[in-house]
Amino acid sequence: MDFRLSSEQEALRESVRDFAREVVAPVIADHYETHTFPYEVIRQMGKMGLFGLPFAEEHGGMGGDYFALCLALEELARVDSSVAITLEAAVSLGAMPIYRFGTDEQKARWLPKLLSGEALAGFGLTEPGFGSDAGGTQTRAVLDEATNEWVINGSKAFITNSGTDITTLVTVTAVTGTRPDGGKELSTIIVPSGTPGFTVAPGYSKVGWNASDTHELTFDDCRVPAANLLGERGRGFAQFLRILDEGRIAIAALAVGLAQGCVDESIRYAKERHAFGQPIGNYQAIQFKIADMEMKAHTARLAYYDAAARMLAGEPFKRQAAIAKLHASTVAVDNAREATQIHGGYGFMNEYPVARFWRDSKILEIGEGTSEVQRMIIARDLGM
Repeated sequence: MDFRLSSEQEALRESVRDFAREVVAPVIADHYETHTFPYEVIRQMGKMGLFGLPFAEEHGGMGGDYFALCLALEELARVDSSVAITLEAAVSLGAMPIYRFGTDEQKARWLPKLLSGEALAGFGLTEPGFGSDAGGTQTRAVLDEATNEWVINGSKAFITNSGTDITTLVTVTAVTGTRPDGGKELSTIIVPSGTPGFTVAPGYSKVGWNASDTHELTFDDCRVPAANLLGERGRGFAQFLRILDEGRIAIAALAVGLAQGCVDESIRYAKERHAFGQPIGNYQAIQFKIADMEMKAHTARLAYYDAAARMLAGEPFKRQAAIAKLHASTVAVDNAREATQIHGGYGFMNEYPVARFWRDSKILEIGEGTSEVQRMIIARDLGM
């Protein structure tokens, strides 16, 4: 087993690291505090090819793999998680379902702009009152055979990249009938932005990720062509489980980036801040805190490396993805807390990056499957 990066992977990591430090870092604090979307940063990320990293060149992608996306997410999140989650959701939740399950026509229509970063897409799964219970979906889509259209009614909550000026579509899970065993038949349907009956609510007032885009969506007799069905009818549940398994690896990478960013900022501050006549980094209490933070970030990185390697090798990876997401999100919260403590009162001031890290870390234990759900997945995979 060799966890060292190839020269191409190292070059990608360095390129994104430089971009995060030189382009993202100088502007993100203002976007964060004003709750504005950083369109200028997203455009530059598109030009770098970040939105097309794990997609084939024939569709406009960069010909890389999912691990390349994870490396980019980690480096972005070392500076800011709002930008990182915009990329993660745009790729793993926005474009990936179309890439994995779409028809040739759907891919030709939607993927070029999604993979270039000119457009964004959302994934409408979560519903008010049914967060972790995806099987409790209430949104319904009825096929009107007279017009050959799906008629969608329902609502979705906490949907990323669903209301920006460049959002082009939202993929929605809906009940489309009843299975032979009496259960809900779930399918996935593409709803273009601007479709009559599709309403995007004002953005949420969030604790963190303030420079990312998140909305509640409502569908009121929203009609789309029958051809907008994504994949096979009734396969929606299996589709989003696959998408979420992959997405958990990406979220783990993002969490590792935040955890490592906490180490970066703590080292910098510990060298500059003086107390009792010397830098606070000279005190063993601070050194041990930072050493523990580095240990946690390192082990979390190995966990997502392992999950990604198994996925790319075509091996089962559900348990490893859940372990990576669970461990990395816990580490992110722990490191953000310790980094804030090392900064003292300044860690509570928004002018310092660790204040953003602290606010951004908690959602990592909730989004794309709570920590409790990850433990359920691990236990079930162990045969319990």
